[in-house]
Amino acid sequence: MLRAPLAPALSPEGRGSREADGLAPSPLKGTRKGLGGRLGRGVARSFLVLGVLVLAACAAPQVEEKPSAVVYYPAPPDTPRLQHLITINSEDDLGEKKSALRKFVMGETEEEKSEFIRPWDVAHEKGKLYVLDRELKEVLIIDLATGKFGRMGASVRQVIQDPFSIFIAENGYKYIADKGRGQVIVADARNEFFRAYGSSKQFDPVDVVVRGDRIYVADLKDHEVEILDRVSGDVVGRIGGLGKEEGSLYWPTHLALAPNGDLYVTDFLNFRIQRFDKDGEFVGKFGYNGDTPGATPRPKGVAVDREGRLYVVDNAFELVQIFDVETARLLLAFGKFETGPGSSWLPAGINIDYDNLQYFSRFVDKNIRPKYLVYVANQAGPQKLNVYAFGEWIGPDPKTMEPPAKAKPASE
Repeated sequence: MLRAPLAPALSPEGRGSREADGLAPSPLKGTRKGLGGRLGRGVARSFLVLGVLVLAACAAPQVEEKPSAVVYYPAPPDTPRLQHLITINSEDDLGEKKSALRKFVMGETEEEKSEFIRPWDVAHEKGKLYVLDRELKEVLIIDLATGKFGRMGASVRQVIQDPFSIFIAENGYKYIADKGRGQVIVADARNEFFRAYGSSKQFDPVDVVVRGDRIYVADLKDHEVEILDRVSGDVVGRIGGLGKEEGSLYWPTHLALAPNGDLYVTDFLNFRIQRFDKDGEFVGKFGYNGDTPGATPRPKGVAVDREGRLYVVDNAFELVQIFDVETARLLLAFGKFETGPGSSWLPAGINIDYDNLQYFSRFVDKNIRPKYLVYVANQAGPQKLNVYAFGEWIGPDPKTMEPPAKAKPASE
């Protein structure tokens, strides 16, 4: 990497003296061997080096950069409904990229970039993504307008111990399930500490969602979802309890609220997703233990769109399956343990976003009319946060398109 020239060293006779910094009048002034000649040669050398760099860049073979293949789900000849847009691993992926030549000419130094290590959950508000990283034990904030990463306020970072999930309420307050503290931490709209829910040993929280004045907390300790009053913090209801029958839970790990208020719970060790209505009554279930499409042998994050599609992340298949919420029919699966774009490596959290399409429009293929974004957090591999667009196919008949080349399976 090219770096700007270092400043001249200070002389031992006088640190900062005019002689040391080259500003003292030269006794050889007016001759070709004086200061003017030395500066002239120095400037000439600098321009010569710069000229060589520019000429080298111009003389290099100009290889036309081929656009990467668009990744659709399902792939043609089936009608695509989902497109992989971009993978975000660090600030470099959304921000402005600067060439080494520009950095040399402008004297810019390399900045340390923020990056994900083990992203587990993701949430959004207008213009920002909030990505909870289990390895970093904090929430990183992506400014979608600049691509820069930020952090929660100092008052939040001081109290967080082992965060597992983040949910953003309509008023912009952030609810963080902190398994280490055994509490739900709340940050205000400015991302500073507001309050905490949960007394000593009350629950072992791993996920949280909020609807109106009710807070739903997934509790591993008692295998239930505790319902808290948002104002008082008192327990006003419980869903589940240890068991295998319908309505019972065995390690509830992830929660999602549907637009109609129904609650979806990942029932991890029962290998299924359960659906409950606003009153906490059992409505239905999705998935089973197996190795066929529609099975959910290791279910993780869940999300529901406005049109009745349930997204379920599965850690065993390392992909996401989409179900019809009324019929439980499997509609589509996407992502896979491969090396190509859109691949999944130990996926965990998922989030559906109708608010920030404008920031990703430049990645959307002309054949897709997007309705919303889907974010999937991968704990491992080269693609930490995958961004997809779900929408309608408006392109040519996919049966006339060439099927995409198969991606290489990822090595274990």
